[in-house]
Amino acid sequence: MSEKEKVVVLIGPTAVGKTKLSILLAKKYNAEIISGDSMQIYKCMDIGTAKIKKEEMENIPHHLIDIRNPEDPFSVAEFQEMVRSKVSEITSKGKLPMIVGGTGLYIQSVIYDYQFSETPSDEEFRNILERRAEQEGNGALYKELTDIDPASAENIHPHNVRRVIRALEIYHCTGKTMSEYQKNQSPELLYDTALIGLAMDREKLYERINLRVDIMMEEGLIEEVKSLFDQELKDCQSIQAIGYKELYEYFNGRVSLEDAIGNLKQNSRRFAKRQLTWFRNKMNVEWFDMSNTADPNEFEKKFAEISAHIEGKLKIKSNT
Repeated sequence: MSEKEKVVVLIGPTAVGKTKLSILLAKKYNAEIISGDSMQIYKCMDIGTAKIKKEEMENIPHHLIDIRNPEDPFSVAEFQEMVRSKVSEITSKGKLPMIVGGTGLYIQSVIYDYQFSETPSDEEFRNILERRAEQEGNGALYKELTDIDPASAENIHPHNVRRVIRALEIYHCTGKTMSEYQKNQSPELLYDTALIGLAMDREKLYERINLRVDIMMEEGLIEEVKSLFDQELKDCQSIQAIGYKELYEYFNGRVSLEDAIGNLKQNSRRFAKRQLTWFRNKMNVEWFDMSNTADPNEFEKKFAEISAHIEGKLKIKSNT
């Protein structure tokens, strides 16, 4: 049996500090970074998705950023295929692949043996649901999913109509809920994986999220979203991202700017909570508390602990 490829996976809620840590780890272990974020794949959506800036990359190669136009759909299955290909490509160069992000289902689909090709589909039924969504609104389908499969509904945003329809389609085709179907998937890790989670005291994390939104506004988030709005991009997956849908409400005249920003902060905090719940329930993560890492000594200590965990788990040494 051939040896499994080694992968570091760095996960955690929004604003916990994944970017800074990922660069330091990448330098230490000669790694290349693969984005594990479902929205950073989109071009022209930089500020709202907290995309790493060119100067922050410090010459570390980053993959799966800016690979789709905002109007393009993108599925978990596509992500799975692309990332697995990148893992092999990076490994073949003698470098360490590191997946960094906060989209739990996407990352889970890569490192565990999920077979999306085997998931049944019914195009006619899907078309019916799409017409219903147009006529009755997304809420009607989401309520139906909540009644049938509350576990899946908990992990799917009500506005993500593609995933709501997919979950209903799986139930229609198999008589099993999507959560039941996923339970029957093999939980085996495909890679020799160091799965690291960053956590933080809730109050501190929420403060950081609120501050991050304020910084996004200063950096030009309104202009970024207005540019998409002016292109009349609306019924597409990308615009359901937090930071975009809230400002669309403002541009559509439904809420004040102040309320839109308040909603953006609240939705970001709720999202962080959902992310943590997902990671804790679905993956076997080694958690590190980053609550006090504003103190450089404390940060150094945590960095050393995380490094020791990676070296022990993957049986590798640093190149520094």
